Amino acid sequence: MTILVTGAAGFIGMHLCQRLMARGDAVIGIDNLNDYYDVDLKKNRLAELAGDLFTFEKVDFADHAALDAALADKDFDRIVHLGAQAGVRYSIENPRAYVEANLMGHLNLMEIARHRETAHMVYASSSSVYGGNDSFPFRVEDRVDRPVSLYAATKKADELMSESYAHLYRTPITGLRFFTVYGPWGRPDMAMWIFTKAILAGEPVPVFNHGDMRRDFTFIDDIVSGVVGTLDCPPADDGSEKAGGSTKPHAIYNIGNNRSEQLGHMIDILEDAIGKKAIRDLQPMQPGDVRASAADISAIQRDIGFEPTTPIEEGIPQFVEWYRRYHGNQSG
Repeated sequence: MTILVTGAAGFIGMHLCQRLMARGDAVIGIDNLNDYYDVDLKKNRLAELAGDLFTFEKVDFADHAALDAALADKDFDRIVHLGAQAGVRYSIENPRAYVEANLMGHLNLMEIARHRETAHMVYASSSSVYGGNDSFPFRVEDRVDRPVSLYAATKKADELMSESYAHLYRTPITGLRFFTVYGPWGRPDMAMWIFTKAILAGEPVPVFNHGDMRRDFTFIDDIVSGVVGTLDCPPADDGSEKAGGSTKPHAIYNIGNNRSEQLGHMIDILEDAIGKKAIRDLQPMQPGDVRASAADISAIQRDIGFEPTTPIEEGIPQFVEWYRRYHGNQSG
């Protein structure tokens, strides 16, 4: 089987490509290698993927003409659309980037899935769609029409567009609402990386909402298992109600660790893994952020058999070990 993976140079994208190739699938990876964060990190991820089963095209999937040209001579069976303009806070500073990448880009991939009659398209949504919801844990049946950031609004829009394509063209599509993914080769704009870098350097760690924050931290290996399992199980066009409420071939799942952890506990584990205490700089809540996230994963457990196995007590030391190795800095 050949899989088209967008955002192949990204954190989840790289790990997904590795897993797919490990089981014998060929992968066509696309990414525009933008400079939202360190481009060298993205290039180094791509270097990890080099091999006979991997083909890479540098292209901006928000540019439909360029995307069509890049894929014109390529055949693939399924699509995993992970590429997006990520980051809640950056969406406040640069909103147009989110509309271009997350709305136009998503539409362009759905058009490809539609015209090529792709067997299944899996796409990245986000736990951010739950916005200010105060019922825990977050359930895919909950209302998600009160986003607190433009990033969240674009992800909700992707879900709505997917529903319309599943209705109009019967394209099998599945959305995954990711919950705070971390692990080796992670993103420099995420808390795990920011905190590790600060602790090693003896610099203050920004702890927002004065530490009253909870996150459903999910290790990358568990996330990839869920993505692959979902990819292999396209929603049936049989009129039955799918996860998320659609009766079309469109399902939506939460994919998280099913354990919401206090931010302070996460920092405690980082301190133990690094062997150094953090300087905790307590700050107010950031605009667009939410106090807590917690995933109800019962739907993906039921339908896909997804079972996360990595608590943060095991996952965080793996990230710290990789971070030190990647930066060639064992002492900080």
